[in-house]
Amino acid sequence: MGIFFVTQTPKDVPADVLGQLANRIQHALRAFTPEDAKALKATVSTFPMSDYDLEETLTSAGIGEAVITVMNEKGAPTPVAHTRLRAPESVMGPSTEELIKSTVGGSALLAKYGTAVDNVSAYEKLTGKGAAPTGGAAPGEPRSRDFRAGRFGPGRR
Repeated sequence: MGIFFVTQTPKDVPADVLGQLANRIQHALRAFTPEDAKALKATVSTFPMSDYDLEETLTSAGIGEAVITVMNEKGAPTPVAHTRLRAPESVMGPSTEELIKSTVGGSALLAKYGTAVDNVSAYEKLTGKGAAPTGGAAPGEPRSRDFRAGRFGPGRR
């Protein structure tokens, strides 16, 4: 699991948080004011030593360029790398039903997780009510549950 902090300037992230970051992707920083220049110097000082002039690199980086450092398998920062980042190939919106079905159908996990299982809940065991068989869901389709039927007990969703 990971958390991404996306901001226009590292000053937006508290120092206590910045001190805990392991992987860094720093896009261009512009230093238009004396305060910006001070923030740039502070940012550069937090990177591992490198062969790059990071002040120059960060202020001249173009669209899709960044300097990156990550933690290696021993937990030490890797050398800084100036790189181009490729834009994600995605859509800002819901996927089509056809795409969802083809993606789920082509998944190696379908054999293990493609069959819906409706185990008896603790509430059902305690009240002596067994779960009514609902049948299997079609591969890749979530099984719908009728919350109005009261099968999940009071206060459960």
